[in-house]
Amino acid sequence: MAELALIDDIRAASRLMVRELGFMDATVAASDYPPSAVHTILEIGIRGPMTSGELGDFLRLEKSSVSRLVRKLIDCGELRETPDEADARSKKLSLTAKGRRTLEALHAFGRQQVRGALAALTDAEQRKVREGMMLYARALRASRMEEDVELVV
Repeated sequence: MAELALIDDIRAASRLMVRELGFMDATVAASDYPPSAVHTILEIGIRGPMTSGELGDFLRLEKSSVSRLVRKLIDCGELRETPDEADARSKKLSLTAKGRRTLEALHAFGRQQVRGALAALTDAEQRKVREGMMLYARALRASRMEEDVELVV
């Protein structure tokens, strides 16, 4: 079991990262969108077309939140809905040309933000940051999955 000081240090670092990355602001990544919209554009851009249900599962958002979010992004011209070839009752969400331009701007902003932070570190420290963050993210997901299984049982 991890010691309390270690746990509190990781929690403090997590809060600081959230603030430094701008997630406490109403909009993020030099966009006019809230974090959930930015993540929607990024994930659809990276993973390709998906349904609202798949998006909700991936982003861990409730169906009603996804519905409002998707409607806003469609209205803003970032997303489009097309019938799912495999299931006509379902629609796939994909980026429009405007959405692809927004995606590129989000990538440019995020890469510059990370590049600036990594510039203060040695190559070895940079690799350590990458490894540590990847391990921690996977552990958070695994912990949540275990909790989800316990709730079902």
